[in-house]
Amino acid sequence: MIAGGGIGGLVTSLLLHRAGITCRVFESAPGFAGLGVGINLLPHAVRELTLLGLDTALEQSAIATACLTYVNKFGQTIWSESRGREAGYSWPQYSIHRGRLQTLLFEAARDRLGAGRIHTNAHLSEFQQDSTQVHATFLNRQSGEISAQASGTALIAADGIHSAARRAFYPNEGPPQFSGRLLWRAVSECPPFLDGRTMIMAGHANQKFVAYPIAKNLVNWVAELHIGGTEAPIRRDWNRRAAKSSFAPAFRSWRFPWIDIPGLIESAHEVFEFPMVDRDPVDRWTFNRVTLLGDAAHPMYPIGSNGASQAILDASALTEALTSIHSTQDALAAYEHARLAATAAIVHSNRLQGPEAVMQLAEERAPNGFEKIEDIISNTEMESIATTYKQTAGFDRHILERK
Repeated sequence: MIAGGGIGGLVTSLLLHRAGITCRVFESAPGFAGLGVGINLLPHAVRELTLLGLDTALEQSAIATACLTYVNKFGQTIWSESRGREAGYSWPQYSIHRGRLQTLLFEAARDRLGAGRIHTNAHLSEFQQDSTQVHATFLNRQSGEISAQASGTALIAADGIHSAARRAFYPNEGPPQFSGRLLWRAVSECPPFLDGRTMIMAGHANQKFVAYPIAKNLVNWVAELHIGGTEAPIRRDWNRRAAKSSFAPAFRSWRFPWIDIPGLIESAHEVFEFPMVDRDPVDRWTFNRVTLLGDAAHPMYPIGSNGASQAILDASALTEALTSIHSTQDALAAYEHARLAATAAIVHSNRLQGPEAVMQLAEERAPNGFEKIEDIISNTEMESIATTYKQTAGFDRHILERK
C-alpha cells in the first residue's frame, strides 16, 4: 500500500509495478487535478523516469534546461553553468509544470496498474501491524467518513510534509520548522528570456527571485523574502492564494536588460503563497512493515531543485531493495540505510543555502555590485560550491555516469 499519490507515491507505484510487485495507491485528494506551479527534475531523477519509458512524454511536456545562472540584485552575473545534456549528462534536466508531471504520472499509473488500484478521497488515518501485514484505514477528509480499509505486506507513507504516518511514529515532533522566509510562486505568460532554456536565480538569502521556462512562452517564478520569526504564519498548502501587494513592492526596481521581474509578477493571473519550512532529519523511517518516503521522510527547503528528484530516488532505492531482499522488513530497513543519511545531508546543506551560497557571498562582499566577479569570489571557490552540492545531492556527472 502506498499512502499518497504525489510524485513520490506515483513513481513508487510505477517502479514497483515494473518490478512485478503488486501495489495500490491511496490519495487524499478527490482527484488528480494537475495543480501547482513549476518544478525541476535533475538528471539522476530523469534517468529513473526514462527507465519507466516516460522520456518521450517528458520531452513533449517540459523544457530541457540548458543553463543555470546566478545574478545579484542588480542583474550582474555571479556564476553560470551548463545543465543537463549541455553539461555532458546522458539525461536531460527538465523544468515542468508540477500539475503536468502529476497528470503524466497518474495516467501512466492508471494505464499500467489499472484504475481499480488507484483510490482517491483516501487520506491515511491510522494503521496497525501484525507479523505478516499492515492494516490501514483511510478517510474521506471532506465527510470524515471511512472511505477505505486495506491490508498489505507493507505500507509506504508518501503522504507529504504533514504525514500521518510520521506523526504516528514521532507524535511530539510538532509542526514543520520555519526558516523565517515566505515564498510566492506563480506562472506568467511572456516571451522567452535569454536563450529560452535558462534558469536564473537573482538576489541573496533574504531576498531572491527565481525564474525558468516550463513551456513555450510560459515562465515559472518564485519570489522569496525574509520576514523573520520562528513560527510559520501560514500552513504549507499548495492551494493558498496570495495578493501581489504583499511582496511585489520589494522587487519594484528589479528590471534587468534581459528580464523584467516586476512585469513577470504583474502578468501572473494568480499567485500562491508558501512558508519555507523543513523538518530535522530523524533517526528512523522504517518501523517493521511501514516506512516513509519523499517529503514524509525528509522535507527540505526548495533549494538546489531537489525535492521531487529526491523522492524519485527514494522510490528507486525502495524498489531495488524490495526486489533484491526476500524479507519485506529487511528490504525496508535496507532502503532506509541507503537513503536516510544521504537525504539528511541535503537537508543540512539546503539550510546553508546549498549552491545558492554564491549569491550570499556576492551580497556580503559586494553589496553595491561589482565590476568583475573574480575580484570578490574566485572561480575556484564558486566551482567548489557547485561541485560539492552536486556530490551531496547525488548528481555529480562523473559519479552518476559510472552507476
